[in-house]
Amino acid sequence: MQKYYITTTAPYVNSDPHIGFALEIIQADALARYHELKGEDVFFNTGTDEHGKKIYEKAVEDGKNPKEYVDIYAAKFRDLKNLLGLSDKLNFSRTTDDKHILAAQEMWRRVESAGYIRKGTYSAKYCVGCELEKQDSELIEGKCPLHPNKEIELINEENYFFCFSKLQDKLLEHYDRYQDFVIPAHRQKEIRNFVESGLTDFSISRLKEKMPWGVPVPGDESQVMYVWFDALTYYISALGWPSEEQLFENYWGKMDEPRAIQVAGKDNLRQQTSMWQAMLMAAGLPPSRQVVIHGFITSNGQKISKSLGNKVDPVEYVNKYGVDALRYYLLAKIDPFEDSDFTREKFEEVYRADLQNGLGNLVSRVAAMASGMSNQEGGESLSISKNVEESLNNYRFDEALRDIWMRIKQADQVISEKRVWELEDIPKQQILSELIEVIVQLAVDLRPFLPMTADKILSTYTAPTMQKMSPLFPRLA
Repeated sequence: MQKYYITTTAPYVNSDPHIGFALEIIQADALARYHELKGEDVFFNTGTDEHGKKIYEKAVEDGKNPKEYVDIYAAKFRDLKNLLGLSDKLNFSRTTDDKHILAAQEMWRRVESAGYIRKGTYSAKYCVGCELEKQDSELIEGKCPLHPNKEIELINEENYFFCFSKLQDKLLEHYDRYQDFVIPAHRQKEIRNFVESGLTDFSISRLKEKMPWGVPVPGDESQVMYVWFDALTYYISALGWPSEEQLFENYWGKMDEPRAIQVAGKDNLRQQTSMWQAMLMAAGLPPSRQVVIHGFITSNGQKISKSLGNKVDPVEYVNKYGVDALRYYLLAKIDPFEDSDFTREKFEEVYRADLQNGLGNLVSRVAAMASGMSNQEGGESLSISKNVEESLNNYRFDEALRDIWMRIKQADQVISEKRVWELEDIPKQQILSELIEVIVQLAVDLRPFLPMTADKILSTYTAPTMQKMSPLFPRLA
């Protein structure tokens, strides 16, 4: 059976889940469900990044010890599985798990023994929000543009460094071998330009006396791992690496056959597609096969972020509009790769037009007109439509749903043109049978995107006798 591994990034647990991560994990979930429907053996991973200075500072600010603090927030991210209707295949990993800590330390040992770790003095301007050092050219009026509410810190201490500069040629070879390593293509060009311009070794540890919340550096109790070196290893610690070698190889792949698919935001481009890949190469492990980069969600043109305080709460939207309404908007109306706007006004407009008056109205009308009819349809034998499959293979969730909604409109048009509600006996049954067949296929195609809605439709439209349906998407107050 074909193996398929897909993972999200590991968000920091310094605040509640926000709409940007909801987008990421719902995209990954749609892909996981699609590949499971194709009969593949899927390992779907998400989790939380729980070490680092900004988490330590937040815990102190809240009057909690760091472990107590991260336990509270990790539970909120774990709850996304039920809140967002995510696949039962979902695996949840934490960077405070014992198996992850052991994996991070083993990664360190392998990279160090291969000659890619050195000690040196770290002097830099540092953004705690990004957990990255910043050049003056990256700052606007002395502030990080992604975290303008945080002060840039000046760091000067002895740390360990990852010899990033030694991996330049290997990274470029990987980009050459896999021209679709980064999706979309312009992001691959962007990271290639970054690597070609020359790589600088980066710090991978901090003094424990200044930042005690981290994974201990093997062989040096005075230092803890810098967040990226620790956190990035979560992609493989989730598979039980290094102890579960066969499980790791089955899903992550081999040197000449990488298979891991990662989903990440554009602010993670450098970390996921160059830093992490270089770490894998330094440790003698296979790189990822593909990294799919999504854009930011904006609100009235402004980036939605925790630091700017304009976040959209996915919990609120699910509670008010339903999980599949949120999933639909994020997959259908947010560009998979570029920045897109999200406002309540736009959301409710789409809810009414596409869900309530579109899909919901169609399935309710046909079910009502066909009530009492014997039903010969069976969705279990159907596969996803070719157009939807092609769109998903290209990560175009929006195009797949556009194709489905075009067929919804065509079915509505047939009802109107044929005036089905006025027909009787055999002519009416024939057209309704055709419409039922169309709707069953629509439901099958919706499974990766709107799983709960798809199941509701199929339960009615594949029953021995057709029955009326309650509204899939209730009217808004």
